[in-house]
Amino acid sequence: MDEHQGLTATADLFKVLSSESRLLLVKLLAAEPATVGTLVNKTGMSQPLVSQHLRTLRQANILIVARSGREATYQLADHHIAHVIDDAIIHVLEERTNTTEGETP
Repeated sequence: MDEHQGLTATADLFKVLSSESRLLLVKLLAAEPATVGTLVNKTGMSQPLVSQHLRTLRQANILIVARSGREATYQLADHHIAHVIDDAIIHVLEERTNTTEGETP
């Protein structure tokens, strides 16, 4: 993959992560694998909405699913994405702190 393709793939990844709801699901799944029901209870989102977001995250290869009978447990495919999100949160919070202290972002 050349650099341009890497930029395109990265832009596509950020598009998938552009939803606050999907970011929340990734953060929860970074802590521990979970079923749709568990994620519904933890987020307050409807089951169809959680399932839709999980499908989008799976299609982007961010999540994997393990099935046991009818139950599906979701987990991160790898934890690099959790680090990217954590770093972005730290960046945003630092920017807000610096702005409130009178510094120019």
